[in-house]
Amino acid sequence: MSKIDEVRAQMVAAMKNKDKERKDTLSMLLAALKNRAIDKRGDLTEAEENEVIKKEIKQTQETMDLAPADREDIREECAKRLAVLKEFAPAEMSEEEIRAQISAVLSDLGISEPTAKDKGRI
Repeated sequence: MSKIDEVRAQMVAAMKNKDKERKDTLSMLLAALKNRAIDKRGDLTEAEENEVIKKEIKQTQETMDLAPADREDIREECAKRLAVLKEFAPAEMSEEEIRAQISAVLSDLGISEPTAKDKGRI
């Protein structure tokens, strides 16, 4: 199931539950995904869908960061929108997982303390 179908199904569920904020966010995301598919003149790959979702998350985060301190309503709306968008975002590795992956690669190569000379091997 593509992200477009998944978002559409979630949007229908939000309409049935009369959750206006969630429906509005999903509608915005669906429009962004469809616009990208129209620009491409074809179906989106999973990577392209994830790229659109990350772009929407970034824009919402910037809106929240640039909102004046006395406008809590904008900040709350953006926080709710971010929560919905992050449900569709791809899972990112935590810092500990990244460090574990790096340690595994270094141990496979037999490098205990990487130096500038090891850059080619890594």
